[in-house]
Amino acid sequence: MIRLFVALGLPDSARRALCGLGNGVPGAKWVRPENLHITLRFVGNIDENIADDVAMALEGIDAGSAEIAFDGLSWFGTRSRPSAIVAKVRKTDCLLHLQRKIESAVVRAGLPPEDRKFMPHLTLARLKGTGVDAANAYCAQHAGASFPGFDATEFTLYSSFLSQSGAIYTPEVEYPLREYAY
Repeated sequence: MIRLFVALGLPDSARRALCGLGNGVPGAKWVRPENLHITLRFVGNIDENIADDVAMALEGIDAGSAEIAFDGLSWFGTRSRPSAIVAKVRKTDCLLHLQRKIESAVVRAGLPPEDRKFMPHLTLARLKGTGVDAANAYCAQHAGASFPGFDATEFTLYSSFLSQSGAIYTPEVEYPLREYAY
């Protein structure tokens, strides 16, 4: 079994800017800089043979580069219990087109469709015991922060190994995107 997800990596400029936010929230476990990414499809734990089918299906994707722009900070969780601080990613047509193509490829490889609505974001921290007021205060404090956008020119199939010290993400296959005329 292998645990997989499909994501966009970040250029160093975006990674540095986002890592500068990594403090000031009680109960936050900040994502390591090398693990920052924008998930396009979580695949999950699957058999190695199906993983090969997923990798081959993703090879057939013909899509243009996607302009990535950030829309501030927010948090995910329930109304009373935040579970993550996230940087919101703007839903551009190019990004949504790419995500739909990836979803279709994963389904063609034999996996069930994703049942959650695609909410493009980048997880900055996972929260444990952080209250709503603290999460809201952190997001408000950084409301004016600006993060550099970028053109995603490839997407990656990652494997994920969960260790006691945190997740270890390994790029398995990188897929280029063609230049896109805006």
